[in-house]
Amino acid sequence: MKSKIKSFSPGFVIDFFSIGHERTLKAKRNIFALFLIKGVSVAVYLALVPVTIRYVNATNYGIWLTLASIVSWASFFDLGFGNGLRNRFTEAVSSGNHELARIYVSTTYAILSMIIGAVFLLFLFINTWLDWAKILNAPSELATGLNLLAIIVFAFFSIQFVFQLIGTILTANQQPALAGLLNLAGSLLSLMLIVILMNLTEGNLILLGIVMGGTPVLILLFSSIWFFHRNYAKYRPSFAFVKFSHSKDLMNLGIQFFIIQATMIVMFTTSNLIIAQLFGSAEVTVYNIALKYFSIPITLFGIFLLPFWSAFTEAWARSEMRWIKRSMKILLMIWILTSGFTVLMIVIAAPVYRLWVGENITVPFGLTFFMGIFAIVSNWNNVFAYFLNGIGKIRIQLFSSVITGALAIPIMIILGKEMGIKGVIMGTCIVMLFNGFWVTLQGWKIIRGTASGLWMK
Repeated sequence: MKSKIKSFSPGFVIDFFSIGHERTLKAKRNIFALFLIKGVSVAVYLALVPVTIRYVNATNYGIWLTLASIVSWASFFDLGFGNGLRNRFTEAVSSGNHELARIYVSTTYAILSMIIGAVFLLFLFINTWLDWAKILNAPSELATGLNLLAIIVFAFFSIQFVFQLIGTILTANQQPALAGLLNLAGSLLSLMLIVILMNLTEGNLILLGIVMGGTPVLILLFSSIWFFHRNYAKYRPSFAFVKFSHSKDLMNLGIQFFIIQATMIVMFTTSNLIIAQLFGSAEVTVYNIALKYFSIPITLFGIFLLPFWSAFTEAWARSEMRWIKRSMKILLMIWILTSGFTVLMIVIAAPVYRLWVGENITVPFGLTFFMGIFAIVSNWNNVFAYFLNGIGKIRIQLFSSVITGALAIPIMIILGKEMGIKGVIMGTCIVMLFNGFWVTLQGWKIIRGTASGLWMK
């Protein structure tokens, strides 16, 4: 008994966060901070759903979700520079080359600003001919308002597209908790403003778009100014440090990240559009309630995973395989515990839904079941994907993602027509299992030292 009491004494807690490998200590501290931050974030995230539905009703909320998903496709134009920066920045800082790190930061900001600026101008031109009411399967009387809403959402997205790099830099420097704090601030401000709108105005999609798009931008702008004039001043983007010749370093790795990211965006964002076209906008809301519910175990597991991407990058650069193997074992044990929690969430889902969003919206058990499976499979894939992404060995993942992206949409449509809304997420699970097989196989080969040829690329 005394030994147990001692093991949980204040001294043990202090030692837990202060004794050990420096990289492991960083991970522990960030995980602890992320638990606090993400715990509040999940509460805010879940509160946003019923509040927003009450403000604009379920159908309009479904319209908003689908439009936001479509606009997010512009993330394709990142071309992988964000993830390329994440790895190259960590490598440069680990080697003490802070000038090179600043060059990577400045060059990435410059390239992404030029890309999204051109894309936004192109969107303004094309938007004149788009019938958003038809695209979103919305009432025709909303056509004019939806056209304006699309411009507003895309404008805010374009600004966020560039300034969200501050979160990438914080994470690359093994401070993901700070990046999580920025996301929390944006969500919390959005919730507060929507509550205010509920009491001052009738439901309005335009105002919803301004709030949901504008608040993250406001937080990112303020935080960028703050960090780049304080702790990260030596990495502050500057025209003098823009070196397009270094874009190759970012692009060689980044283009592979881009293709992988693009296939994932296609798979996850088209589900809303498929459901809107097959079953109507109200069903998009039902689907997203289940998705947000099971984002809890994904977010929970992500808290443990997030510090490890850049930590794996640093450990690989220093050939510390023992640390990598120990960390992977720990992450797999946490995956088992998180999977058990997900199963429990499936069992208690029905009463939780009623308490959360009320009696007016019913989420079928089949949708709940397959969404839970999706969470379990997604977490498993992420264990090995984060390891491979961190060490830059992503060629197998690239090929697998291309095949997955090609199969995802037709499978989701076919199963959606045959099985209803649950078929869409079932299709997603099927293609993710395919991708997970190859990612896992490559990860094990590298960890065991048996990888060669394509398996080491």
